Amino acid sequence: MQMTLIKNTDTGAALAYKIARVVYAQTGANTLLGVEALTSMIKNLSDASGTDIYSIVTDKNIFDALCTDSARYSRLSVPANNRGFQMCVRVARRMLSGGLVDMCFGATRFHNTDVLPSWAVARGYIADIDGMLFYL
Repeated sequence: MQMTLIKNTDTGAALAYKIARVVYAQTGANTLLGVEALTSMIKNLSDASGTDIYSIVTDKNIFDALCTDSARYSRLSVPANNRGFQMCVRVARRMLSGGLVDMCFGATRFHNTDVLPSWAVARGYIADIDGMLFYL
């Protein structure tokens, strides 16, 4: 019997899962509004900077959950069948298809309220959503 390896060539699905994993790690999927706001910020940053979305969601300078010493790092290993993670996947797919409304008022930067990065000290935030502050 001959076996054939079937490969998933849907790069959009892979990107949606990558975005969802980072958004879940950063937000804990506490609320739909928080997930939509952070996913919107990713899109806004991509549009404003001309940087591809994959490069944004793999940037440790933007998402502290990607750093091994972060308290959020362990959330990156969320099981694929987790309900909160599945919500993040649906929102990421909506964003990639152009169906997600900007929920963070054009913001291109953010941080969680439990940290204060040096870049945020002299700036005023434009939105406080689900424990995250968003900036232009």
